Amino acid sequence: MNEMSLEKIEKMIYVIRGQKVMLDSDLASLYGIETKVLNQSVRRNLKRFPEDFMFQLTSEEYLVLKSQIVTSKLGSGGKQKQPLVFTENGLAMLSGILNSERAISVNISIMRTFVRLRSFLAMESGLSEKMDKLERNTNHLFKIVFERLDSLEEILPEHPKDRKRIGLKSKGD
Repeated sequence: MNEMSLEKIEKMIYVIRGQKVMLDSDLASLYGIETKVLNQSVRRNLKRFPEDFMFQLTSEEYLVLKSQIVTSKLGSGGKQKQPLVFTENGLAMLSGILNSERAISVNISIMRTFVRLRSFLAMESGLSEKMDKLERNTNHLFKIVFERLDSLEEILPEHPKDRKRIGLKSKGD
């Protein structure tokens, strides 16, 4: 899969229950199979998918997700069950039960996408730490500058108000 496909996959990753997950219907689309075929394969191999690898969305989670993406309506021809979602570990486990060439290629692209997301998060975290450090240093430097200005103000002599002016006079003087 090319770089554009990695971006497409990235848009299919959601954060639910504090975990990055992908929907069964999105995965089925990527694998070129029906969602029910994917879910049947998973249900035949349930021992491979503990709760931290795959879980079914609650009605509330599904409604929140539906408000963020365009999906079919429940009932009358739409999705009858809440979707299954797969964590990164669950996606890796899928590669063991879906053995087509396309499934292997898709799984490699999905794993690369998750790695890329992790590296972006690490970079963002590193940049955030650098910005915090820079801000602390800047605040410290400003504090020093203002302290020095205050001490200069105390040291400078006051000039008498009636002192003789040096330089050219302006028309207003």
